[in-house]
Amino acid sequence: MSLVKDFTDLALADPAPAEPAPSHPVFLTAPLASIVLDPAPIEPTWVIAGQPLARAKLHSTSADAFSSTTIWDCTAGAFRWHFVWDETVHIIEGAVTVTDETGKVTKLSAGDVAYFAAGSWATWEISSYVKKIAFCRRAFPAPMVTALSLKARLASLLRGTRPAPSGAGLAAASSA
Repeated sequence: MSLVKDFTDLALADPAPAEPAPSHPVFLTAPLASIVLDPAPIEPTWVIAGQPLARAKLHSTSADAFSSTTIWDCTAGAFRWHFVWDETVHIIEGAVTVTDETGKVTKLSAGDVAYFAAGSWATWEISSYVKKIAFCRRAFPAPMVTALSLKARLASLLRGTRPAPSGAGLAAASSA
């Protein structure tokens, strides 16, 4: 019976927050205007038109190195961007027309937020300039994803609830 109780306690427990590494900051802030971007050339084979000049600056990285925040900008041009990490972008200045793998065309302007899945690509067409904040997340190793998924399912079974669909976000909310 003790083993069942131990599994139940483990499944229902909220994960303890990770202790930050001694040298890892727990809070970072800087005025956006004070962040000086460095040249970050786009892979030349990705460029479709023009001579887009990109710049970037890493703002922060999580202690486990699985997520980061970067400020990025780019001048006029067109290129196919390949997303190595899951990336959520917040356009803070200018605009870009994005064509995803399916051919869907979307214009993103200042204030817009978009998500790009790791392993996907999109064509970016910038008529003059765009600046974004990029929130990037590396995928967890498959065994870890499986373990976390099983823990969530076990917890929902023990609580008598149904787990939220993975990756649903706004897509689920808009279809409801």
